[in-house]
Amino acid sequence: MSKLTKFLSMKGVRQQKQDSQTGLVQWQHSLLTSKLRKITLMAAALSLLAGFSLPTSRAANLNLMKNGWRPETKSNLTLGLEGLSSLASNALTQQTAELEAIARHSNFTVPPEFQGKTIHKVPLKSGRKVIALTFDDGPIPKFTNEVLYILQHYNVKATFFLLGQNVQKYPERVRQLHLKGHALANHSWSHPYHKQSEAGAAHQIDNTSAWIQKASGVRSVLFRPPGGYLENGLASYAAKKGQVVVMWSADSKDYYASSQTIVKNVLSQASPGGIVLLHDGGGDRQKTIHALPTIIKELKKQGYEFVTVPELLELSQNEMRG
Repeated sequence: MSKLTKFLSMKGVRQQKQDSQTGLVQWQHSLLTSKLRKITLMAAALSLLAGFSLPTSRAANLNLMKNGWRPETKSNLTLGLEGLSSLASNALTQQTAELEAIARHSNFTVPPEFQGKTIHKVPLKSGRKVIALTFDDGPIPKFTNEVLYILQHYNVKATFFLLGQNVQKYPERVRQLHLKGHALANHSWSHPYHKQSEAGAAHQIDNTSAWIQKASGVRSVLFRPPGGYLENGLASYAAKKGQVVVMWSADSKDYYASSQTIVKNVLSQASPGGIVLLHDGGGDRQKTIHALPTIIKELKKQGYEFVTVPELLELSQNEMRG
């Protein structure tokens, strides 16, 4: 094969990848636009119906009023329709929030002050009580799906640090995480603890980033080293590439603790700007799933707002510059 033929062949492969990526983004946009249009129409229709009253003659109305009925009295039908309208409105609000989150995470770039840095927490100057839930070692459909259900029920967005080998196995789950408005991040390819050469680190991190982008269209710029090891070559490679090395300030220890202890660990270590370590992969995560609703409810009672790690960094940047 001549050099020209090889060049043209490689150019064709690159173009196919680019076309595929463009197609994925267009498909996502089309799907989300369609869903938003349907919910908007439903909300509008139900709102109209909720204000609709059945016509009656004047004589019939007067007769009803003698028996205590007043025009402003709402029928069960109207109340029911108003309830449906409220549900549709809530669904529209949640869908809009998901669309906004998808846009933020798709276009996120690391603020200059965090590029190549290692963070454990990011307290805001205002003291605002924000906290980020993070999940490592997924996606694993059995557990990731249950975590997703709980997060959606409580309208919470989280950050998922994904293993490349699992992204390769379950790309549809990665796409689902993205379309639900969660942030996607890199946790290496195979979770190694031992020392990595630069080539080994590149394989672990760059391959995972490539698969995340292939599955979701998102370019990962956050990295969490397996086990929190900062000296085995992975974290330094990610930092060298300008990524944020994300550690944690609250360790749930859900890899061995009971559900009650997981809750206690998180609540006792929670703090404004904190980052909570949880898992949706790497073993049986039923205890994490049992603990998660209580964690969310108790933190909300304490006045915490849930944010993703990219949102946390952006909030910090905005306050520092404001």
